[in-house]
Amino acid sequence: MKLIVGLGNIGSKYENTRHNVGFMVVEQLAKENNIIFDKSKFDSIYGQGMINGEKVLLVKPTTYMNESGRAVGPMADYFGIENEDIAVIHDDMDLELGRLRLRQKGSAGGHNGIKSLIAHLKGQNFKRFKLGIGHPDKMSVVNWVLSRFTPAESADLQAGIDKTCQALEAWLENDDFTKAMNDFN
Repeated sequence: MKLIVGLGNIGSKYENTRHNVGFMVVEQLAKENNIIFDKSKFDSIYGQGMINGEKVLLVKPTTYMNESGRAVGPMADYFGIENEDIAVIHDDMDLELGRLRLRQKGSAGGHNGIKSLIAHLKGQNFKRFKLGIGHPDKMSVVNWVLSRFTPAESADLQAGIDKTCQALEAWLENDDFTKAMNDFN
């Protein structure tokens, strides 16, 4: 079983903000694969189903971004899922809007949600699907990540979400993350 976690902040105040691209990806992946977010446990809303022959849990932590690990750690323990079988989708300000970068493991790179995951999973060895949200010019980082996408950005955003879903499905189909990195980076 694979655990696919979209990072974001829960609540209408945060819908469609840059920090919530992880939620947007898992919501689209769920829709495309007829998976319903019908369970609420482990400080998360999640759904279970099959994608390309692989059993998956699609997860949206309800802890808010900076405490995401508090939800994911206990869930991974309960279902017996190893870190290597966990994929996390999150925003990345160092990538241009819609650009995707896959990483096998690594540091938090200043991302508080990833810091929390590393702490609660007791390691850095989980898959990263980083989706670019661009970098602010004259806005604070906090205001930038909590800002909504503009209509002019919608095409690039959707292309990035589509590509991230394709990369996740490719990884699940072949269980070969190196190939997915080569194909989608």
